[in-house]
Amino acid sequence: MKKHIPNFITCLNLFSGCVGVYLAFQGNFQGAFIAVIVSAVFDFFDGFAARLLKAYSPMGKELDSLADVVSFGVLPGAMVFSLLSKTSINEWLPYVAFIIPVFSGLRLAKFNIDERQTSSFIGLPTPANAIFWGGLILSFENFLSSYTWLLIILILLFSYLLVAEIPMFSLKFKNYAWKSNQTQYLFLIGCAVILAFFQLSAFPILIGWYIALSIGLSVFQKSKI
Repeated sequence: MKKHIPNFITCLNLFSGCVGVYLAFQGNFQGAFIAVIVSAVFDFFDGFAARLLKAYSPMGKELDSLADVVSFGVLPGAMVFSLLSKTSINEWLPYVAFIIPVFSGLRLAKFNIDERQTSSFIGLPTPANAIFWGGLILSFENFLSSYTWLLIILILLFSYLLVAEIPMFSLKFKNYAWKSNQTQYLFLIGCAVILAFFQLSAFPILIGWYIALSIGLSVFQKSKI
């Protein structure tokens, strides 16, 4: 019975993502963003449950990727599509938003076969990308509506980051020692400061902080070689 628990949690991730897609196409960005966060929580706990119960399976790995394509690929793409549909004078421009789920699918497929990504990531993780888009649209909808060119640039930039050969650290803690988890603790301290200053508008900034810290650490480590 316990071997099915992680897969059940993954299915909750998928269900939440499907609800979020519907809400996004309805223009309910707050509800869609909540769905992104709920899916991210389920995505964390399915892996946690699998490790705790030692219930790993090939099916679980594939199911997790399929759920993530919807929750962290199609869902943010639907949010961007809805926003562009409201503001764009070109009827074809909103379809650029679907570059997000395409590159999210590529990123997840790459992750599944890349043996380098066992304890860290190569490229931006799809949950982080989805949280960026959800938080950005929720907090800055009016601004983005006036500057659709900026939205297009961000679509292209973050799609590139999903598949880029850029090392990104994981938030997984092997223990609680400072020495073993300096990067994670530094990130969390930065998150606390950003949340204190920006509150509900902090989510896209948090993802920017994650990207900047990952790139900074990568450059620093390469300079030491």
